[in-house]
Amino acid sequence: MVLLQSIWYYCKVYETTVKYMVLLQSIWYYFKVYGTTVKYMVLLFTEILDTSLKVSWKDPNEKNGVLTGTATRISWEEFNRTNTRVTHYLPNLTQEYRVTGLTALTTYTIQVAGMTSKGQGQLSSSTISSGVPPEMPGPPTNIAISNIGPRSVALQFKPGYDGKTSISRWQVEAQIGIIGENEEWVMVHQLPNEPDARSLEVLELNPYTSYRFRMRQVNIVGTSPPSQPSRKIQTLQAPPDISPYNVTLRTASETSLWLRWVPLPEWEYNGDQELVGYRVQYSRAASKEGVLSHVISDRLEREFTIEDLEEWTEYEVRVQAINGMGSGPWSQPVQGRTRESVPSCGPTNVSAFATTSSSILVRWGEVPQADRNGLILGYKVISTRSTWTQYCCVGTVLLTHVPPSVSTVPGPPVGILFPEVRTGSVRLIWQPPAQPNGIILAYQITHRRNTSNSNAATVDVLSPSARQYTASGLKPESVYVFRLTAQTRKGWGEAAEALVVTTEKRARPQPASRPTVPQEDVQARSVMLSWEPGSDGLSPVRYYTVQYRELPDSNWTVHSASVNHEASSYIVDSLKPFTSYQFRVKATNDIGDSEYSQESEAVTTLQDAPDKAPTILSVTPHTTTSVLVRWEPPAEKQINGVLLGFRVRYRELQYDHLRSFTIRTINSPASNWAELTAPYSVRNLSESSLTQYELDNLSKHKRYEIRLSVYNAMGEGPTSTPQEVFVGEAAMLNYLKLDVTWSPPPLDSQNGDIQGYKIYFWEFQLQNETERLRTMFLPELGVKIKNLTGYTTYMISVAAFNAAGDGPRSPPTRGRTQQAAPSRPSFLHFSELTTTSVNMSWGEPGQANGIIEGYRLVYEPCTPVDGVSKIVTVDVKGSTPLWMKIKDLADGVTYNFRIRAKTLTYGPEMEANITTGPGEGAPGPPGEPFISRYGTALTLHWTSGDPGRAPITCYVIEARPSDEGLWDILIKDIPKEVTSYTLNLDMLREGVTYDFRVIGVNDYGYGSPSAPSPSISAQKVSPFYEEWWFLVVIALVGLIFILLLVFILIIRGQSKKYTKKADSGSHSNSTSLPLSHGEMVRLDEGRFPALELNNRRLSVKNSFCRKNGIYTRSPPRPSPGSLHYSDEDVSTKYNDLIPAENSSLTEKPSEISDSQGSDSEYEVDQNRGGQQKTHSFVNHYISDPTYYNSWRRQQKGVSRPPAYGYTQPDQGGLIQGLAPQCQGTLFRPKGSRTPTPSLLSCSVSEPPSQHGTLLYSSRPPSSLGCSSTQQPPTAGFSSFV
Repeated sequence: MVLLQSIWYYCKVYETTVKYMVLLQSIWYYFKVYGTTVKYMVLLFTEILDTSLKVSWKDPNEKNGVLTGTATRISWEEFNRTNTRVTHYLPNLTQEYRVTGLTALTTYTIQVAGMTSKGQGQLSSSTISSGVPPEMPGPPTNIAISNIGPRSVALQFKPGYDGKTSISRWQVEAQIGIIGENEEWVMVHQLPNEPDARSLEVLELNPYTSYRFRMRQVNIVGTSPPSQPSRKIQTLQAPPDISPYNVTLRTASETSLWLRWVPLPEWEYNGDQELVGYRVQYSRAASKEGVLSHVISDRLEREFTIEDLEEWTEYEVRVQAINGMGSGPWSQPVQGRTRESVPSCGPTNVSAFATTSSSILVRWGEVPQADRNGLILGYKVISTRSTWTQYCCVGTVLLTHVPPSVSTVPGPPVGILFPEVRTGSVRLIWQPPAQPNGIILAYQITHRRNTSNSNAATVDVLSPSARQYTASGLKPESVYVFRLTAQTRKGWGEAAEALVVTTEKRARPQPASRPTVPQEDVQARSVMLSWEPGSDGLSPVRYYTVQYRELPDSNWTVHSASVNHEASSYIVDSLKPFTSYQFRVKATNDIGDSEYSQESEAVTTLQDAPDKAPTILSVTPHTTTSVLVRWEPPAEKQINGVLLGFRVRYRELQYDHLRSFTIRTINSPASNWAELTAPYSVRNLSESSLTQYELDNLSKHKRYEIRLSVYNAMGEGPTSTPQEVFVGEAAMLNYLKLDVTWSPPPLDSQNGDIQGYKIYFWEFQLQNETERLRTMFLPELGVKIKNLTGYTTYMISVAAFNAAGDGPRSPPTRGRTQQAAPSRPSFLHFSELTTTSVNMSWGEPGQANGIIEGYRLVYEPCTPVDGVSKIVTVDVKGSTPLWMKIKDLADGVTYNFRIRAKTLTYGPEMEANITTGPGEGAPGPPGEPFISRYGTALTLHWTSGDPGRAPITCYVIEARPSDEGLWDILIKDIPKEVTSYTLNLDMLREGVTYDFRVIGVNDYGYGSPSAPSPSISAQKVSPFYEEWWFLVVIALVGLIFILLLVFILIIRGQSKKYTKKADSGSHSNSTSLPLSHGEMVRLDEGRFPALELNNRRLSVKNSFCRKNGIYTRSPPRPSPGSLHYSDEDVSTKYNDLIPAENSSLTEKPSEISDSQGSDSEYEVDQNRGGQQKTHSFVNHYISDPTYYNSWRRQQKGVSRPPAYGYTQPDQGGLIQGLAPQCQGTLFRPKGSRTPTPSLLSCSVSEPPSQHGTLLYSSRPPSSLGCSSTQQPPTAGFSSFV
């Protein structure tokens, strides 16, 4: 049974063939169900008295069947007295029994055994003394070891104290491999029911392994303490017990196979690890002969390439492990086939028969089996005189449209020239036809004048060897036509004609015109030249020569030197696509060559499909579902245009299907190779600079064929030679190794014969923790250190050793492994799980093995959602961030998430599943939220829902655009006490309508969301003062205010005008003397005429004014708009100017008669004039109808010129006319043409005269003074004209 268990475990660990595992499982099950034995039971003794005791036990761990009705047998006897045995059979449910009738202080042996229908099981036996309770045993002593073998040792020992009962079991514990006080002890052996044992054999040990043993003894009370440990021993070496596993064989090339296996673990070496290696044996699968083998001495090696094999041959390979003691078992044989290659030879028995002048029938046999090197898919037939190609799958083909190969009429003779031309004779030379199509029998020459009838021609027949002919008797200065034909047995052939002029004035031809190339005649590999011929020099042109050169630096090359003499255009072919050329032409006649024409303009041919395929450098497995393809693009001149990208073609190879191919004939010569093979999958690579590509999403454990091509704007070029690769095993070993080479020490320092080298290597700056050793024996001077960490710097040092020991180490050399696939991400974590979204985060790989370029995340539902299983792939560029929010999930669906990191390639995946929606114990949905809006803020209100199994810790608000349907968390960590939240519209996209919902959160996670809120737009509401209507209202109010202000100003302006006029009249009436009809007040303002006010209506005619000389010119009229009045200012200032009682105004003399005055006049009392203190504009003019009428009731048609006069008052009169306290003057404010009163300060020493004239200075106040010499002129004008 133990053996079967061991075999079963071996099969599980090392993946032995399934059929053996099933067989062993069946055998094991049979023994378990129908076995004849049951394992021993553990006996316990209690209630031990002088004449009785109680025995109890447990059912066996493995019954190996169904216990019968009397399933337990118990017996007891006095020690070593079998005749006293008593036996009882107990029901199967009984697990204790009281033994009675014992003799006090007597030792008894008690046995218990289980029973099945197949018989009695193993006995459980123990000895006990009646009346003496048993005790815990003591440990064994004096442990000794002998008979050390590869898998067993013998232990001798002295039993310890037995505890007043027999020892039921001996236990052996051991420390394995690593020996120390604190190391673990493992049970390695048990010996039951041998109480008198003094030695035992420990089996099933590991060869070449260190052990240290100790023992325990067990009785019915318990297990003793352990004994003192034995000495440390090491088991002997032995051949390996197992073979390498996971042996795979893959095709490497046409002549090699790639073998891989998993090396033995260290505990399976069974010997010195430096002597462990592997032996590879291979032979043809169908033949037992020619078995070859190869020994690999590196114990860590896991691959080997078998070279020098036959093409397209199946081989059988197996591997075994070896060490210093011998070889282990062979692995199960694996088979593999080398790749196809081109056939080693062509078909046999090839024959060809001409059926017509343009067809040949070709027949052939099969290719010999040994030379096929693969599956023959077809044949290619190529004719020798053309590049005609045809594919077929049969041994007979009819080639049609082949250039004539059977004799027919010959072609025209070529190279006709007239080297000698005279006025009466010419000499003609020629060459045989380019296509004689048989044997030339004769030549026929016919010549005649070009203007005569063909019947008048002269005909001569020449021998086939003739190459020249002289014609005589010709007329001078005439044009003749010569016609030359050749004859075979099929008849006369095609004729060649030539013209000649019988003259001696011949010359070389003139150059042709500059060749032109119309754009519509430019093709990818040809162009059409056109030119105009020059003068032939009285000697007809025999042919043209066309040359071309490739720009920019190529030399001129002759394309054709036999262009027809009658041609004025020519197609230049065999050019390179997408290349610039220039062309030139020259003519040749019988005299010689003309000069070359001018070079044509540069012409660039069109693009064409590429001529060559890329060269695939390598195709290596990258991951279990991808390969890395590296290539070298074709040369630029072979791309024939602008390279746009590459196309990768790949297909899964199934050789078993190919063996049953169907034969079919392809009649079209243009049929390509793809029509004869299985279809390819195609991937377009649009980056023209690529030199490698990872071809992914392939099937595991499949073989693929890969081809590569380039394409431009005109099409795709040919495909490359196919490359085969096996997908399913990531071949990163090349990136995890270092090649180390060294030279031997100098001879004078070797100090003996060098036996080998020790290579020490460790990670940079981690020598103590990571240093390892490799030993190499002569003649090795190099080693490949494998199983290293990717993209890691290592230090390597080498030391030579001889029989005396190790030499000094070499200085450390630094090396770094290449980038490799990273390890899986360190963790995968999910947070913020809702019904439709989750926040996923992950950790960096534990071993980056390079520069992390990004991550690839793939997630999909474990079961289809609505009948659809959508797989989503997301590539995260860069090493950060290490999280992603997934939002397009369905509620209540379990999703599978996979993520892997990428350096040079992708590493293994980290995988996890998660189910969306609230978990058990999460909060229930809050109440449906509603929204209130104020300005640019929204306030969301809700009510609390079911808190779940734990109090709510916070709330979360989710939002979504109403037209998208993807919810996303907007606000997190809202305090649990809050049932409303205000958010600013700046957080949302303006103009978008949103829905909101609320989710409660507790210690169990996110709960169910509330119902969505009513949709609301995120459009901001402008304040009323920014609305258009408010601006319009403000504009209208402003306009109304401006209009009112203008109206008020106009009214006030009119009022001031009247006030100023009234003040002037009132002041004149307040003087001591009344004015006569002709008297007036003159207001002088310097350069401006004074304002003159009449005290009555004026009816003075223009003639009177002119007759009396009152004025000589019309004074300027002041503008009413420039007059500014103020009732208060005018009244106050004019009241200050009222003179004293003795002051008076001098009356101006007037010649106006009474008859010329007005009908009414107003007189002022002199006594009242000095008493009037104040007056107003309105009172003055309303109380005086004279002034009112003089202003408002003027007669139409009457001219009323203002009085204009000048008086020269004496000095004294001026001074006397002013009172000493009088301070007054008139000045004109800025912008006003009307003088206004102002204060004037002056001191006078003389009394005023009784008749003084009051004059007001027009100067500004700052310039006024009391100078006695100042005599300003006095002028006046009426403002009422």
